[in-house]
Amino acid sequence: MAQTLINVRIDEDVKKSMEEICKELGITMSAAFNIFARKVSREKRIPFEVSIDPFYSESNMKALNKSIKELKAGKTVTKTMKELEEMENE
Repeated sequence: MAQTLINVRIDEDVKKSMEEICKELGITMSAAFNIFARKVSREKRIPFEVSIDPFYSESNMKALNKSIKELKAGKTVTKTMKELEEMENE
């Protein structure tokens, strides 16, 4: 089967970590990416959950920015447990 080259940009620390793990597994990074690509092709899906960190939700970012403004204005920022739970469920 013909081979092709793919260039991928990746964070340097992530690359180093992946290289170490692949070495422990006895495979190359190229082999790991091939395993991933074959699994995606076979299953027609990403073989793990891909989701957005809820910390960065629009409502949470609004609340954080509001708190930052209050702190910069010299106000004490307080949230009740109920408010925190409501933010968690948004």
